[in-house]
Amino acid sequence: MSPRRRDSESTAVARAGRRAELLATAAEVFASRGYASTTVREVADAAGMLGGSLYYHFDSKESMVDEILSVFLNDMWTAYDEVIGAGLGARETFQALIVESFRCIDRYRPAVVIYQNESKHLSTNPRFSYLLDSQRRFRETWLSILDRGVTDGMFRAELDTGLIYRFIRDTVWLAASWYRSDGRLSADEIARQYIAMVLEGILTT
Repeated sequence: MSPRRRDSESTAVARAGRRAELLATAAEVFASRGYASTTVREVADAAGMLGGSLYYHFDSKESMVDEILSVFLNDMWTAYDEVIGAGLGARETFQALIVESFRCIDRYRPAVVIYQNESKHLSTNPRFSYLLDSQRRFRETWLSILDRGVTDGMFRAELDTGLIYRFIRDTVWLAASWYRSDGRLSADEIARQYIAMVLEGILTT
């Protein structure tokens, strides 16, 4: 490899690393202060750089939040699709998706907070139409699993699956507001205890 090519690749790696750091900082700031209330200057200040320098990596605040949310959602759906494609029973699929949900919260806590707080506003922008698509897909995925569990006699038929879905959606993902990666319980342990509590209420036996 020529010295020029090596230097070019090294520069690209360094820039990618810096870009990732800036996104992590922006996610924390957007999550704590609110996307609409946060300026590019405030993100730059939190990152320890001049406001104009931030535009070397991102053309707008909108681009930053777009990348933050799309990376989180793409990773979540990759994990979900692996579980769904494994051909597990309804109960095992339910359990595995809960685990993957809490793992996503562990990896992307600020992004989850932004998603919870800002999706309604952002989704009015055509650039963020994928948020509505993801919400519909999420609902359909969970209802399909719950309905299959009822059909198989695994989950209680007298319970409304739509209500169960909303309970799961709200109680799992709102955990991002209090979850801490350095807390007493790991993401997997929280998932295990959550599963134990919820399954006790919906299993037939």
